[in-house]
Amino acid sequence: MISGDPIAVGLVPGLAHPGANVTGLSTLAADLEGKRIELLKELLANLARVAVLSNPTNPFCTVAVQNARAAAMALHLDVEVVEAAEERDLDRAFLTLSRQRPDAVLTVADPFLTSQRTRLAAFMIENRFPSIYTYREDILAGGLISYATNYYDVFRRAAMLTDKILKGAKPAELPIQQPTKFELIINLKTAKALGLVVPAMLLARADEVIE
Repeated sequence: MISGDPIAVGLVPGLAHPGANVTGLSTLAADLEGKRIELLKELLANLARVAVLSNPTNPFCTVAVQNARAAAMALHLDVEVVEAAEERDLDRAFLTLSRQRPDAVLTVADPFLTSQRTRLAAFMIENRFPSIYTYREDILAGGLISYATNYYDVFRRAAMLTDKILKGAKPAELPIQQPTKFELIINLKTAKALGLVVPAMLLARADEVIE
């Protein structure tokens, strides 16, 4: 398995000794919500209010939102959670965001929300909301920034684990692996559309800049 937080969502009791018949990799997706909040603060010096777009039916999102709240509290930021689990919910979420007018929006990693990446990016640009995501594909669709585990590296390592199991290793005895590579991606076309100037220090740290 590959999971954003395999312990929190109940897949395994521990990383070192996963037990049962499960092993794999953690992407630390939930833990990185705090880093994404910090990146928004670095991007927007006057950041005060962040909206977190989440799917209430996904147990992972509950953990991710908790981490985002903790990071925001440490930075003295206000957080509003806006929820959507299907398309009609997303329409209502857009209305809520339009009324609340947060300084920025963090979209939690979730299959439904990811499937709506094009709509999300278009809405954020139209309403001039700086936005941060988990996946590179969100940025290719027009999102502003993503910060996450390098998933291609994770998939390669998953293949190595699979090879070990096929050769007789017991999954319960193979520790859950942690990510070692992370990616910061910035879409300068979107920044220009939002009227934002990305700080030079942030641009210098980017692994990929879309122009």
